[in-house]
Amino acid sequence: MLGPVRAWHGEQELDLGSRQQRVVLAALLLRHPRPITMGELVDAVWGEQPPNAAASVVRTYVSRLRKVLETGRDKGGSPQVLLSANDGYLVRVPRDALDRDVFTERAGEAKRLLAAGEVATAGQLMHAALGLWAGAPLAGLPGPFALTERARLTEERLSALEARLDIDLRLGRHADVIGELTSLSREHPLRERLWHLLMLALYRSGRQADALAVYRGSRRTLVTELGIEPGAPSRDLHNRILAADPSLDLVPPSGRSMPTPPTAPGAGPDEAGSRVAPRGSAAARPAQLPTDLATFAGRSHDLERIRALLPHGGTSPDSVVICAIGGMAGIGKTTLAVHWAHEVAHRFPDGQLYINLRGFDPNGTVVAPQEAIRVFLDAFGVRPERIPAGLDAQAALYRSLLAERRMLILLDNARDTDQIRPLLPGTPGSLVIVTSRNRLNGLVVGEGAHALSLNLMEPDEAHDFLARRIGVQRLTAEPQASDEIIERCSRLPLALAIVAARAATHPQFSLAAIAGELRDSIDSLDAFSGGDITTDIRAVFSWSYDALSGPAARLFHLLGLHTGPDISTPAAAALAGLPAREAHAVLGELTRAHLLTEHLPGRYTLHELLRAFAAEGAHSDLTPRERDHAVHRLLAWYLHTADATGPHLTPHRRRVALEPLPPDCRPLAFTARDQALDWCETERGNLVAAVRHAAAAGHPGIAWRLPAALWGFFYLRGHLHDWHECTSTGLAAARGIHDHAGEVQCLVHGAAALGQMRRTDEAVVHLKQAAAMCRRTGDMYNRAMAATNLGNIYLFTGQLPKAVDYSRRGLALHRIDGNAWGETIAALNLGEAYQQLGRLDEAVDSLEQALAVLRTIDDRWLEGLVLDLRGTVAAGLHRHDDAIQSYHQALTAHQEVGNRWAEGLTLVHLGDAQRTAGDADAARVSWRQALTIQEESDELGADAETIRAKLRELGDRAGSVPSGHPSQP
Repeated sequence: MLGPVRAWHGEQELDLGSRQQRVVLAALLLRHPRPITMGELVDAVWGEQPPNAAASVVRTYVSRLRKVLETGRDKGGSPQVLLSANDGYLVRVPRDALDRDVFTERAGEAKRLLAAGEVATAGQLMHAALGLWAGAPLAGLPGPFALTERARLTEERLSALEARLDIDLRLGRHADVIGELTSLSREHPLRERLWHLLMLALYRSGRQADALAVYRGSRRTLVTELGIEPGAPSRDLHNRILAADPSLDLVPPSGRSMPTPPTAPGAGPDEAGSRVAPRGSAAARPAQLPTDLATFAGRSHDLERIRALLPHGGTSPDSVVICAIGGMAGIGKTTLAVHWAHEVAHRFPDGQLYINLRGFDPNGTVVAPQEAIRVFLDAFGVRPERIPAGLDAQAALYRSLLAERRMLILLDNARDTDQIRPLLPGTPGSLVIVTSRNRLNGLVVGEGAHALSLNLMEPDEAHDFLARRIGVQRLTAEPQASDEIIERCSRLPLALAIVAARAATHPQFSLAAIAGELRDSIDSLDAFSGGDITTDIRAVFSWSYDALSGPAARLFHLLGLHTGPDISTPAAAALAGLPAREAHAVLGELTRAHLLTEHLPGRYTLHELLRAFAAEGAHSDLTPRERDHAVHRLLAWYLHTADATGPHLTPHRRRVALEPLPPDCRPLAFTARDQALDWCETERGNLVAAVRHAAAAGHPGIAWRLPAALWGFFYLRGHLHDWHECTSTGLAAARGIHDHAGEVQCLVHGAAALGQMRRTDEAVVHLKQAAAMCRRTGDMYNRAMAATNLGNIYLFTGQLPKAVDYSRRGLALHRIDGNAWGETIAALNLGEAYQQLGRLDEAVDSLEQALAVLRTIDDRWLEGLVLDLRGTVAAGLHRHDDAIQSYHQALTAHQEVGNRWAEGLTLVHLGDAQRTAGDADAARVSWRQALTIQEESDELGADAETIRAKLRELGDRAGSVPSGHPSQP
């Protein structure tokens, strides 16, 4: 799609049909590997005025495309390329089959090579990436989607082209690129980076006067068209050219060091162009910064101050640099912090971390330090079960991961110093940027932070701010009205942004009319000059709100009732009681009005002040009945969708009975295990918030049923702290209404979480309470589960006689209840207890019973665990061939269900058996594979070192990167 949409099968180009049919294919390919809904496809082809049978036409297009793209599929066979996915489709093609993906991969690799100092290789790869372009992207395709994507892809090409030209200059090809740069800068006169590079190329070619003339002409264009001056890098280059600064000369390699030229805006791996060696282990490299604002303006003095905090020349700071940006709400703290972070991100090659600490969230959901640390540990790939329980231990692990790394950490919207301190690195070389409405004096005194308090914009900065959003011509046409708008907004960036959005979306409105609206609302706007603006900005918000359609206004108010960190399109549809397609259209209207932010495709967030404004409107404009029904629909949607994941995650576990769905609530359905897991992972923060919300909003049945529905997800993925919080909240809710069934569920599930958190004494108390209640109520299923889980707890703590006793009880109770899945778990625990006691013949009997039952219910996940333990028992009996066979069978089962941690364990056991059997080469292969799995998670643990020790005994020089190993569930 780096040109017209075309496809080939071998050497033969395929006929992709009409232009609209090609739009459908383009939308699917550009969304790859994620699905796209039917509503999005309809919007892509026709925009806001689709024909009556639009969905039917799209299905026809998809059917035709399948015939073209899947010529080798048998008649009646399942689609292999265009797959149905919920309310839409998903395209499945190899990554290297799309020129867009190959371009992105090559360009990204070129940037990584450049950051590592491999300039020549980076240039070759960037040239190759750009060689994939074959004209205007999506050429000839109609509709709003093609228009938008064409602009986006063109911007990607220009950015890559600028990077390639910058590399060419670094390699001394200044004379070769002058013609290309001259043509490009004329074609794109507002792209400052192009004429910056042209100036440098001309100067190095001995054309100082021409270089200065380029600056004068480009400056004239910026001032005339946008009313702004060139950026600081270009002004600096101009001054250095005037002074014939010798550092601008590119000295050929001759034994002397080569001075580094000034970097063009947005270019280069670091400010000195130096080679940056990777640090730390082969961990994940997080890159979590939010998007920089394309229309950023002003703050030049503030930027100069914070730029001075880092050493010149791109060298690493010799301490942890902490910059605390403070000021009133809406002053632009986050905008400035994100802009500067993007500017210096290349100087911190080990990645960037970001979190909104919600210090002033209107719902009071302040992010605790341990929650923030868990988010960061997750970004580094630390498995949830490896995260310790206490804050001090979590902070120690976090600091260990940051040691020897150069990281940029942005802590947004902090409440106080105590919230920040545990998140600070302990070793030099990193930058921490903090934003807060409070003055963080403790951070300045105790940690040596550099404080920057933002003031209101200067008048000229506010003028530039508006010019970037609504255009210079419109401002200069009504100078008095422009000045009045700036004055009445008190030069507050948030207020200016909202007014600019109103002016931009209503080009027929005069600025005088908009200034008049401000004048009429003077009682509310006077407070913008200082103090708390939470209520004072209400009038400004109301302009955007008043322009909304009825459905959009209603949804905006309802969003104020949602307590999670963000909301998806289907969840918003449930909240409003709308079909997904209608909700998508309404969310689009809110996004365009700047009342909502689509921070990820199909996922939306509300600014905290807008959330407060929306909540006010919900309580003033909606009846209590409307609010209660909306909240019930949303919570029921989360519950029923979570329940729909159960058959894919734990198909043989008994599900709790649910309350009937409310009207106009359409939960999701899932077709695959990975799809169900991904949904739970994506919605985890909202699901935890929904449990709290249900308990607080008078829906205790949902509060305890939702953790029960999420049992499979939490058990497979960990997230132990969230699991424990959910079960604790559900338990309190169930006890509040004397719901014994809910109380038992939460006790049993809470014990599972406590057990994995190593809080075994509390887990035992929970399980014994549950067992006692089950005996009184006759609940055989949960009584059996409580006994089985007690056996597992005692097995884990080494109390083997008790483990045998309770596992036997659980086994008998499950048989009485007819629960084959539970029977298998109890038999597995019993077999492991026997194995640890050395009663190997009894262990064999228990495991064979478990296998016999498992094969009747076809649960390959549990079967893999049983087969692994059977191999261990066989090894203990010196039946090494049987052990090796069982381990191979276990590996097959693990791989079928994607149980990677169990696969790693079994490979270790297999290597042990192979070594004992005298096959050192096979053992070496197994242990190397196990070590690879360990290192995928980049965790610290003794098991990985044990594997390395085994390999060293065989004379194998294994890698030295420490890694860890998850505990067996």
